[in-house]
Amino acid sequence: VQLLKGRRGSKVHHCVPFDSEGPRTGESQERGVDKAIDLVYSLNDRPPWYLCILLGFQHYILAFGGIIAIPLILAEPLCIKDNNVAKSQLISTIFFVSGLCTLLQTCIGIRLPILQGGTFSFITPTLAILALPKWQCPEPNGPVMLSMQMQNGTSSLQMEKSDEVWMSRIREIQGAILVSSLLQIILGFSGLVGLVLKFIGPLAIAPTINLIGLSLFIEAGKKCGGHWGIAALTVGLILLFSQYLSKVNVPMIAYKDKKWKVFQYPLFKLFSALFGMCGGWLVCFLLTIFDVLPSKSEQYGFSARTDISHDAVTNAPWFHVPYPGQWGWPTVSVSSVLGMIAGVLASTMESIGDYYACARLSGAPPPPTHAINRGIAVEGIGCILAALWGTGNGTTSYSQNIAALGITKVGSRLVLQTTGILMIVLGIFGKFGAVFITIPDPVIGGMFLVMFGMIAAVGISNLQYVDLNSSRNLLILGFSTFSGLVLPTWFHSNAGIIDTGVKELDQVIVVLFTTHMFIGGFFGFVLDNTIPGTDKERGIKSWRDKVHGESQSMCDHSCYEIPFCSRVFKRFRCFQYLPFLPSYMTTREGLE
Repeated sequence: VQLLKGRRGSKVHHCVPFDSEGPRTGESQERGVDKAIDLVYSLNDRPPWYLCILLGFQHYILAFGGIIAIPLILAEPLCIKDNNVAKSQLISTIFFVSGLCTLLQTCIGIRLPILQGGTFSFITPTLAILALPKWQCPEPNGPVMLSMQMQNGTSSLQMEKSDEVWMSRIREIQGAILVSSLLQIILGFSGLVGLVLKFIGPLAIAPTINLIGLSLFIEAGKKCGGHWGIAALTVGLILLFSQYLSKVNVPMIAYKDKKWKVFQYPLFKLFSALFGMCGGWLVCFLLTIFDVLPSKSEQYGFSARTDISHDAVTNAPWFHVPYPGQWGWPTVSVSSVLGMIAGVLASTMESIGDYYACARLSGAPPPPTHAINRGIAVEGIGCILAALWGTGNGTTSYSQNIAALGITKVGSRLVLQTTGILMIVLGIFGKFGAVFITIPDPVIGGMFLVMFGMIAAVGISNLQYVDLNSSRNLLILGFSTFSGLVLPTWFHSNAGIIDTGVKELDQVIVVLFTTHMFIGGFFGFVLDNTIPGTDKERGIKSWRDKVHGESQSMCDHSCYEIPFCSRVFKRFRCFQYLPFLPSYMTTREGLE
C-alpha cells in the first residue's frame, strides 16, 4: 500500500487497495481511500451534527445566488414586477423544492454529495414562451395588484384578477416543464442516456450552453440600467473577492480535539458572490438612509433605493408552506412543451459532466452507468416536483457546490443532505424569502453580469477538446452560435407574420425559433454528425478520455447502491434487466 501511495500519478483512490492478504474491505478500505485523496470527510463519513449544519449552510450560501436569480428574472415576464407578495412566495417555493430534490438525489439518485437547484437552461425557453402575444402583460393602468394597493385594501375582485394574470402564466410554464421532464425520466430509466451521448460532442454542447448566457444579456442590461454605478460596484466587489483575494486565507478559530486551534480558511473565495452582493446592498442602504438617491420614481437611480419594497417583509406571512397546485393545476400546450425540451436536454448534458467531477472531488470512483441513469431519472422527477409546486423552473446539479468540495476537503453525503433540510426549513419561513425582495435592481444586475458571463464561458470551455485549427470545426461553431443569435431575434420581432393556418403550429414554430439554445444546439448537433471529420478532430476522443479516462476496473461501487435494497435487487433475476439498478451493472460485467 505504501508503495502504491508513493507512486506519482497513480489513481489509487479510485480502486480497491490491495495488501499481502488480498483486497481490503469495509472500514480498512475506506481509510485507505480517504488517505489517498486527503479528504477530511469522505463520501460515507458522518461529521458531527454541528459541523454538518455549518458546512450545510455554507453550501446553501454558495447556491443562493443562482437560485435567487431565477424568480427575479421571471418576475417581469410573469407580470409580478411590482407584486412583492408573489415574488416572495416564488422564492420560498424554489428553495423548498430545491431542498426536496437535493434529498432525493443524495438518497436514491446518483448518491453523490451534489446539490440540486433551479436551472438557467429552462430560462431561455421560458422567456420564449412568455413572449408569445397571448402572454403579454396587461398595461400598467390595468388590473395589476401592487403591494401598496394590497396594504391599503382594494377590492377582492381586483385582487383575484391580478393573481389570475400571473398565475395563468406560471401554470403554462408548469405544464411545459411537467411534460418535457418525462423525457428526462425516460432517458434515465431506459438507459438511453448512454446512447444519446454517443452522438453529442463538444461542438454541440458548446454553442448550447454558451447561448444560455448570451441570450440573457437583455435581462442583465435592464437591471444594471437602473444605476450603472451601483452595478459596477457590485461587479467590482465580486471580482475583488473571487479573484484578487481568492488566495488570501482568513484566520479562523475552531475547537477540535478538546483544544482551540487557529486555522486558515479561504473565506473570500467561498463566499465571493455573497460578499459582493451584500456589499452593494449595504452601499445602497447607506445612500438611501442619507437620502443621496433620488426619491421620485421617474428619476435615474431611483431603483437603487432599498426602501422601495420595504412593505414586502411586513406584509409577508411568517410561515408559508408551499404545496402542489398552489397556483392552480398546470396547463399544457404543444408549443410550450417542445420549446422546453431543449432546456431539458441541455440540463441533462450538464448534469452528467457534474456527476464525474463530483465523484472525483468526493473520493468516490467514477459513477457507473446505472448510477448515471438513475441520477438523470431522479433529476427528471425533481423537475416534475418543481412543476407541481410551481417554481416556474426545473432542477439541476450545481457546479459551484461541486467546486467547494475540493476547497473544503469535505465530500460527505450527509453534509449535502443537511443542506437539503436547511433549504426546506428556510423555504417555509415566508419573511426570509421576502427579505431578498428588497435587494435593489442594480445590485442584482451586477450579479447577473458576472453569473451570465460565467455561463457563456463554461460553454466555450468545452472547446478545449476540439481542434480549433480545423476549418470544419470553426464553421460549425461560428454558424451554430451566430444562427442562435440571429434567428431568435428575427422571429421575436416578426412573430406576427408566421401564419401556417394552424394556430398551434404557429406557436410551436415561434417558441422553437425564439429559443437561442435550441437553434444553436440543433445546428451544432446536425452539422457535427453529418460533416465528415475524425473523432480526434471533433474532440470526441479527448472528451471521452477526459470523462471516462480513469479506469473503472477493480473499483468498489458500493457507494452508488440504493440503501437497504441491495439484497433484494440481487435476489430476484428480474432486476438484472433494469439499467438504473446496481444489479444491472453486475450482470452485464459478469457476462462480459
